[in-house]
Amino acid sequence: MLPRRPKFNPEYAPADPRSRKRKKCPFTASGIDEIDYKDIDTLLKFITERGKILPRRITGVSAHHQKKLTEAIKRARHVALLPFVAQT
Repeated sequence: MLPRRPKFNPEYAPADPRSRKRKKCPFTASGIDEIDYKDIDTLLKFITERGKILPRRITGVSAHHQKKLTEAIKRARHVALLPFVAQT
């Protein structure tokens, strides 16, 4: 028989689950219109140490800028400015 799941404890839950503050898009906040694939310092903030692109829910980037960011990261990988995978 499976062990019982612990009951919900309201002490550890936030008062209002919708009260979490939304993340602002860093590109919109700083007024950046174009994401340049040659700007490696900016692109490195949005990939993991393994080389994977971080999702929007983690970074807070808007959908429009996430598409542009993904495109820039992939371009930088093709011209060998960023690695496809991490070195082991």
